[in-house]
Parts: sequence; structure tokens; C-alpha cells
Amino acid sequence: MCLFCFSKEKLSQDELQGKYGGAYGNFIDNNETFAVSLCKTPMKSPLVWCGAMACLCPAAIYMRKKALNHVEPGSGWSNYTCCQGYFGGCCCIQPGKIGEKSCPCMCMCLEATCCLGPAVSATSNVIREQYSLGLDEDDVRLIRCSNCLFYFSFCLSCVSRLTDCEGDDALAAIVNTVSDVVFCCVSGCMTAQVNHEMELRDEGSSPPQYSMQR
Repeated sequence: MCLFCFSKEKLSQDELQGKYGGAYGNFIDNNETFAVSLCKTPMKSPLVWCGAMACLCPAAIYMRKKALNHVEPGSGWSNYTCCQGYFGGCCCIQPGKIGEKSCPCMCMCLEATCCLGPAVSATSNVIREQYSLGLDEDDVRLIRCSNCLFYFSFCLSCVSRLTDCEGDDALAAIVNTVSDVVFCCVSGCMTAQVNHEMELRDEGSSPPQYSMQR
């Protein structure tokens, strides 16, 4: 229920600042959204949701390849770049310049291991860009909730390191655990949402099947 404490209004310009917020800026004005909202994916695709939470890194790798080949069938890993370029780079690590063409599978494994959040979001953005999809109310609320927990847990961790109070350490551990659980749930929801959208689009584009009658 605490999710509904967060605003459902469009992300503000301040929230779109930086390379991470800017990754969603291109989709903020799109009216069409995913067929299933994030909060409804556990009911619509429970197996994918549970599987993604149980195996986040393998699920992120599998879904990236599936998304890339959904956009361009038969392309394999040829269109892969780190986070698909949505989240920029850091110092000498720049998308498209870290050996993705020669070792795409290894690079994707490193991406899913070291940058799991951006990896899941990048796959979602691949489908958003393909079909010009925007952010629905659940997207905005969950993003704000997840970000709030992350920064809150970070601040508490800093406080617990600077003080000797045992209560601070316990509180920081609790908030960190809650933040991790929310992250897993949101990542599972994003994965299930993207998978459901691709399957829905594939069904709509497949030729009709006719049965012969005698």
C-alpha cells in the first residue's frame, strides 16, 4: 500500500536529470503503454515473474537476446551494446567500445552481473523504443519508490558507519534488505512485462491459422 504514497504524475525535469533519468526522457510523452502495467505482471505472468526474481542475472541475459531478436529476427547478438547505450558510460568504459562485437555474450554476462538494474531497464527500453511506449502510473510510482528506498538505505549506511550506535546498524540492515527485496520485485515485474509484450506482439503479427474442413 505504501506504493500509492508516491505521485503518479509524470516524472519532473529534475527527476529526468543525469544519464539514468535521461534514459526515460525520450519516452515520457508517449501515450501508448505496455499492455500490462508493472503491478499487474505478477498476476498475468506469475511464472516469468518468479523465475526472473529467482535467477535475475540469467533472466536479464536471456531477455536481452530475446528482445534484440524480437526487434530484428535472426540477428543474434549482433546488435548488442552495453546497456544498449541508454545509460551512457563511465570514464574509459563506454558502450560500443568494450569489445561487444567480438565477445557479446561475455560482455552481457558482465553487464548483468555488475549493472543489473540498468541491464533490466535497458531491455525494457528496447521494447519501449520499438513500439513508442511511454510510462504508465505504476511505472512512475515503482520507479520513485525504488529510488527512494535506494537513497534512504544509502544515507542510513553512511550514518551507521559514522556512528557507534548499534541501533543505526540494525536499522540500516533492515532498510537495505527491504530495498533489495523491492529491487528484485521491480526487476521481476519489468522482465515479465517485457516478455508479455513481446509475446503479445508476436501473436498479433503471426499469420492466421486456417483449419481444413471436408
